[in-house]
Amino acid sequence: MKTLLSVALLVAVAGLLLPLWAAGTEGPTETAEPAQGAVDDHGSEGEEHAGGHASPVTPVLLGLVIIMIAAKVGGEIAERVSQPAVLGELIAGVILGNLVLLGYHGLDFLATNEGISIIAEIGVVLLLFEVGLESNVKEMMSVGASSLLVAILGVVAPFFLGWGVSAWMLPAEDILVHIFIGATLCATSVGITARVLTDLGKITTRESKIILGAAVIDDVLGLVILAVVSGVISAANTGGQLASTDVLLIVGKAAGFLVAAIVLGSWLSPRMFRLCSKLQIRGLLLTVSLAFCFFLAYLANSIDLAPIVGAFAAGLVLDEAHYRSYRELGEHGLEELIHPIAVFLVPIFFVLMGIKVDLSTFGQKGVLGFAAALSIAAIIGKMICALGVVEKGLDRVSVAVGMVPRGEVGLIFAGIGASLILRGQPVISVPIFSAVVIMVIVTTLMTPPVLKITLARGDKIKASRSPAEPQP
Repeated sequence: MKTLLSVALLVAVAGLLLPLWAAGTEGPTETAEPAQGAVDDHGSEGEEHAGGHASPVTPVLLGLVIIMIAAKVGGEIAERVSQPAVLGELIAGVILGNLVLLGYHGLDFLATNEGISIIAEIGVVLLLFEVGLESNVKEMMSVGASSLLVAILGVVAPFFLGWGVSAWMLPAEDILVHIFIGATLCATSVGITARVLTDLGKITTRESKIILGAAVIDDVLGLVILAVVSGVISAANTGGQLASTDVLLIVGKAAGFLVAAIVLGSWLSPRMFRLCSKLQIRGLLLTVSLAFCFFLAYLANSIDLAPIVGAFAAGLVLDEAHYRSYRELGEHGLEELIHPIAVFLVPIFFVLMGIKVDLSTFGQKGVLGFAAALSIAAIIGKMICALGVVEKGLDRVSVAVGMVPRGEVGLIFAGIGASLILRGQPVISVPIFSAVVIMVIVTTLMTPPVLKITLARGDKIKASRSPAEPQP
């Protein structure tokens, strides 16, 4: 039944995209080829499809139509086969971005249009804001030694394994490229693991709390590593070198920003909402919260940190207690208000990341092997997390498996690497980017079924260890 539904959905997508295909293949009849630079500036293909209007908004609108339909259909198919929607969105993007292999160039503008890229970046900011909202500083501090050790091992081991695999298989690349590839393996997808644990009814177990607490700490540590590596690359790109004191300065800057944002934001946030609650205009909670998120993202970028660091900090700061007065007036909760906007914007980022995957690069020597080695390093690196569970009687294997999926955070790191320039070349080239996306797909695909198996196995082991009830 699932197969039939999947086929039906694919047929529906084909029917929706067929008119665009026909328009693209007919093309203009008077000129043999587009004007030089047209595709790069505004996406001439998109403008031709839309009737030849010169407005730069036109290709963005067409691109959003295609991306949104592809995202929802891809997400639906993925969820019908018990996979996270993000995986379907990513694969849908891969399909759209590689129609060129079939001789169709009508959607080439999706990968290069600046307007679509900006919308996707805003989606990433909202995604990290949501992750921050779902995280709780007090819970992070209360999960104990196991979560902290699991998180540290889950960052250190994948980082050095990824670095080692890159140095071994890409010897001609700069050492900073190897370091950045190691950084892409650090983070864990909180959303994917939380979804699986919820579906299995295991979200309240001690193992789940360790996994989710460690995953959030992983994200924080990963963002700090991203800030450091990006700073080193920026310095190298300008011909300079970072001393160890400069690296410590970047670490201090990132950690200091997060701490200051949490401390000052926790003091400022309730007062800000209390003041704004005196106004009668509707939608103020959403407006003030988004403004706070975007402002912290701007501040983070202004001190050379990624905007997502500020967005994550903003989510951590905002607590429901701060805006309880709005709830009393009948407003929806902040997470409920943010969710519809994120549902629209976040999938655009994942589809766009898939679009930027060039399947033809896998024909190049060593790319498939590199993707396989990177995936193995990513899995082994997180399985080492089992050593961090210090409490007796817990299912260490399930904790480690729960840390495996890279999902959205790995893609964000790869996307940032593709935009960073080192000595005139992107840090993450197209073949490396494609290999990283394969790693994300593999780790995301394997986690739900393997976690189900390990949790069931863990329950059996716990049941066998439980002493029989004493007879009265």
